[in-house]
Amino acid sequence: MQERLQKVIAKASIASRRRAEMLIVAGMVTVNGKVVRKLGVKVDPDQDRIQVNGKIVKNRQPKVYIILNKPRGYISTLKDPQKRPIVIDLIKDRRRRIFPVGRLDRDTEGLLLLTNDGDLTQRLLHPSKKVLKTYLFGINGTLNPHEISELESGIELDDGLTAPARLRLIKRSKNRSWWEISIYEGRKRQVRRMLQSVGHPIFELKRIRFGSLELGTLTCGKYRFLSDREVRHLKQTVS
Repeated sequence: MQERLQKVIAKASIASRRRAEMLIVAGMVTVNGKVVRKLGVKVDPDQDRIQVNGKIVKNRQPKVYIILNKPRGYISTLKDPQKRPIVIDLIKDRRRRIFPVGRLDRDTEGLLLLTNDGDLTQRLLHPSKKVLKTYLFGINGTLNPHEISELESGIELDDGLTAPARLRLIKRSKNRSWWEISIYEGRKRQVRRMLQSVGHPIFELKRIRFGSLELGTLTCGKYRFLSDREVRHLKQTVS
């Protein structure tokens, strides 16, 4: 939730509201690396990186970390102009504002992390951290060795060459096969576009791992809070 910058600084016990206004006007406050001198600017302490004289302003609200097994048909945003169901509607006992870390498209299900930890969110999504994401997907037919090699080496999409992926055959029937793919990029509908490019549209897609987190046996549409140990391990992966 957005608040006036001076109020956020005061709530963090860095300075009084009046003193915070003086610091802003003096050019001693930055938001996401840019100096802010104008009073009344609104920021989101959960997502924006705020610094006073080089010191990071930390949100004093307790952090919340939730794993959701997102069902198909839900949108990974906080609002939807088309009034489609959104993932936040599935979290019934939320007491603080939380937001999804990245997105799963409407037709994809599986592991989605929700939190109010803006700093961790930025690190998890930053390309330099190379946080691994693993999906299960189903296709008609199967992949041949050449197609596997293409996917593992990198596929040329309309937004550039993808980074190498890792693939593993899970099971195969007469007409269909199911695979596991691991990537660390997070482009829009990336896995679907990669398989489409080698002639195998996906009919089922589910994320089962995100960094150190695993979906496990969590039922579709249900969620749980992370343990302290899981939070520590997750932070260690992007430290």
